[in-house]
Amino acid sequence: MMKKTIFYTFFTICLLSSCGKEFLKLSPQTTVTSGSFFETESHFDLALVGVYTQLRGIVSAGHYMDEMRSDNSFFRYYAPDRGPANWVEDIIQWTDQSQTTVVNNRYYSDYQGISRANAILNRLDNSSLTDEAKTRISAETLFLRAFYYFDLVTHYGGVPLYLNEVVDEASAYQARASVEEVYQQIVADLEKAIPLLPVVSAFPQSGRATRGAAKMLLAKSFMSMPLRDYAKAEIELRDVTNMNYGLLDRYLDNFNPATKNNKESIFEIQYMEGDDGQQSDFIYSMLPKTANTAVATGISVNNVVAGGWNVPNQGLIDSYESGDERLPASVKIMEGTLNGGSLSTDPVTYIAIKDIGGYSPQSGNVYFPFVAKYLHGPYSKPFNTGQNWPVFRYADALLLMAECLVAQGKGDEALPFLNAVRKRAGLSDLSVATVDNVLLERRHELAFENHRWTDLIRNGKAIEVMSAYGAEMKQRYDFLPEASFNVTEERLIYAIPFRETQINPQLVQNSGY
Repeated sequence: MMKKTIFYTFFTICLLSSCGKEFLKLSPQTTVTSGSFFETESHFDLALVGVYTQLRGIVSAGHYMDEMRSDNSFFRYYAPDRGPANWVEDIIQWTDQSQTTVVNNRYYSDYQGISRANAILNRLDNSSLTDEAKTRISAETLFLRAFYYFDLVTHYGGVPLYLNEVVDEASAYQARASVEEVYQQIVADLEKAIPLLPVVSAFPQSGRATRGAAKMLLAKSFMSMPLRDYAKAEIELRDVTNMNYGLLDRYLDNFNPATKNNKESIFEIQYMEGDDGQQSDFIYSMLPKTANTAVATGISVNNVVAGGWNVPNQGLIDSYESGDERLPASVKIMEGTLNGGSLSTDPVTYIAIKDIGGYSPQSGNVYFPFVAKYLHGPYSKPFNTGQNWPVFRYADALLLMAECLVAQGKGDEALPFLNAVRKRAGLSDLSVATVDNVLLERRHELAFENHRWTDLIRNGKAIEVMSAYGAEMKQRYDFLPEASFNVTEERLIYAIPFRETQINPQLVQNSGY
């Protein structure tokens, strides 16, 4: 699979069409061949769109591998759904293995992005493009390659480093690089890209990589690598805070398609509602299972197969302070009825969406907390929204700065960054900044944005938090197998896809799998 990925993803680029006002707007084109591609600036831009497009492959995987793997959210057990659902339930209950489909797909999505990036970088210098075009395309491509390698190293550990376009079978099979070597490459790519990338000056942004996005990724890399370098991370984050970003007045506006790519956005994965195949649909997986979503979405959609995931945990809900405006913006209650069955066998018939604060269950009805921050209907087409996916927000940068300063023993300096985020949430200032309260603030600010899992790992809290959480969940749910929530150091990263270890004799599987 990996060999085919590296050899042939270039040819999928050739199916991409011209860039319009929306740079990710694609349409089929079948007249381009490998012999006539990579000749003009337009060709390179099309190829670059192909690198960006692979970012979408990590969004839905992140729902399971980053959010539901953590203590933020779970899933609604649905007895009739014992087929493909098991593959994602395994991730959430810590019984995943090297053939778990979603885990494998994320790995391949990352490498497809890297393969496409390498094709651009290897051909750019010898092209006839202007120096200005080469600089722009090279900078964005280096950022994206670094992004994909960061995603790989934080989820799978050390992985093979492909830095050139693969042109023969011999170069397709590589041994794993060490974690340190992968981070070295990430840093090298970003340090080369940063001075070449633009500083954002106008909003809404285009959705392309900027210097702020690259500095955020570089800071996170310094804070995630085995030998942390908080001093360097602080420099990068201070630069971000001196750019043109700022907090929006309303937290919920960060997630409204009408206000996407705003001044708080540092980097978003782009989607468009419409008929061009660029839409998102992740809200449908977060809504409770039902035969008719009209109460929530404005159109009748059956999401019995797709729905019931990323269900907010009660522990997360209870952890918000009174008056925190992020809770009612992030979580709401779907009230409904069953059709004579049980919670584990019946879809729900929606009655109404209720605010979570002070909700009192009505006799004869059932209720489900659900992630509401991505619900911005009514929609006009089934499974078709223009919702972008937030990757880096300015609030994230402020809280990452607070985390970085606390780690250096500069708690007093961390407080203004921490309290700026709390103020927007309607909360009073804290008088001290600690690892725990910064991590809790990140939990609330970035809930359901696929940060919680890596936040726990980066702060050395994953085993402690998830062991306690796992014990609680096994007491609560009798459907969880005895082997679930086997929280060990080895399983803080995921398995390399089984097929890769079979076709590449140099590829060694992660311990614990």
